[in-house]
Amino acid sequence: MFNRHKKVIENYFFMTVLQVINSLFFILIYPYLIRTLGAESYGLYIYTLSIVTYFIFIVNFGFDLPAAKAVALNKDDKTAISHILSCIFTAKIYLQLASLIIFAILLVTVPFLRSHSLLFIIVFSQTINFTLFPTWYYQGIQKMKTATIIQVILKLISLPLILFLVKSPQDLSSFAVITSGTTVVGGAVAMMMVIFVDKMQLRWAGVSELKKWFREAFPFFLSNSVGTLKEVGIPIIVGVFFGMRDVAIYDLANKIIIIPRTILMSVNSALFPKIVVENNIKTIKKIIKYEFIVGLMVIILIIAFGYGVVLFLGGKTMTDSYPLAIILSVTILSWLVVGAIISFIFIPNNKYYLVTINQIIALVSVGLFILIGFTIKISIFVLVGALAFSGIVEIIYCLYQTKKLKLHEV
Repeated sequence: MFNRHKKVIENYFFMTVLQVINSLFFILIYPYLIRTLGAESYGLYIYTLSIVTYFIFIVNFGFDLPAAKAVALNKDDKTAISHILSCIFTAKIYLQLASLIIFAILLVTVPFLRSHSLLFIIVFSQTINFTLFPTWYYQGIQKMKTATIIQVILKLISLPLILFLVKSPQDLSSFAVITSGTTVVGGAVAMMMVIFVDKMQLRWAGVSELKKWFREAFPFFLSNSVGTLKEVGIPIIVGVFFGMRDVAIYDLANKIIIIPRTILMSVNSALFPKIVVENNIKTIKKIIKYEFIVGLMVIILIIAFGYGVVLFLGGKTMTDSYPLAIILSVTILSWLVVGAIISFIFIPNNKYYLVTINQIIALVSVGLFILIGFTIKISIFVLVGALAFSGIVEIIYCLYQTKKLKLHEV
């Protein structure tokens, strides 16, 4: 069994390590940052990053899954993969330029962005990484080891820089330069590896060649945009209504669920290239069933040990994060089940529009919950409750569609 699934296991391992390192790195240095920068300055960084995340999703444009699928189906055809890389890379450069123009306009016209322009410019540079770093390519050829090694080395380089250069709230810009700079370098190194190590022939793709990719990625772009508006919009709303300290409190609660959610979500990403080719009904049913059970178990673990984690990371002043983390833990279940249905049922059956509709329904449910909740009481608990509620709505909708359309009769 191990030999038959060796590639899947290896891909999952390195994909998980990559995601955990990205998440665990900031959790490990969180106690230092929250005590050195302070909740206000750290909250400002998270607020800035939340806004920049919208531009990151513009650059990605939902290419990751369709491109990973195409690479997986053509993994032995170097010419085909070079063409895929060329198209995606060209498309992302166009999107990067469009994002830069929009960002420049906002920087000039929005007073808050203008007053923190240096910080926003530094953090915005992280979008370059998502233009250059072809994670979807490494996922498709099932060689996430390379991407993981690059990320690990750069995180190890950035750690001493943060410890030596970030000493007070006034060093927020230095922290942003370190995190953004190493991110951009990672993208550049990954792209050079593709060209000089994997010997892929990249060229500038014509507009006619890009139409197919934009058309295929558009449903995922809508889905990602709606999902981002929902997920990333919460800390922005928190910052507007409650202040930057509360953004830091929300961020700590979110960090507590990121590690288990990341580890478990990597299962779907690692299995995707194999499942999309084999398309085995019984295997897909088992995956969804097991992920539902595991999701429930993780929620119980967060209830049991979450308070101790909050005390360790943030201290007594951040204990408000614990009840928020419990509510947010529901999203782990929805990410697992909905992610499995989308990856293994909707996508293989070319039901991309269901992905978009699912996210729109989730966004609408978040908005309704917030509106109704704020009429009763303006509270941060209403915001995180809205995320949990929308996750449950997503599960119900996805299960309903699989039954209605008899997709694998799940």
